[in-house]
Order: sequence, then structure tokens, then C-alpha cells
Amino acid sequence: MKILHVLKSEPDKTVNKFIDIISGEDKDIFVLYDTEVDWEKFVDEVFEHDKVICWW
Repeated sequence: MKILHVLKSEPDKTVNKFIDIISGEDKDIFVLYDTEVDWEKFVDEVFEHDKVICWW
């Protein structure tokens, strides 16, 4: 199962730990807190994954 982790802000230790527990070493992360977001790529990533988890 492919899981995409979407980060709206920079993750703290707790969020990083949860991401590690959920996905192990095979992590797919998309960052939204950068100044420039490639929204087309974001939509493509969402549809390529089975589940999407958003972290604030």
C-alpha cells in the first residue's frame, strides 16, 4: 500500500516518529510549506497513492 504524507508545516519529532511508524523506510512525503508548490505534481501524487495523510 502506497501512503503519501502531506506536510503543511515543518514536522516536529512526534510527527516524524509517526511517519516512520506508519511508512517505515519507504516514505513518500510532499511538502506544502515551501514558498513554491507544484500543484500539478501534488495532484498527480495524490492519485498515485492508495492513502493520503495530511499533517499540520
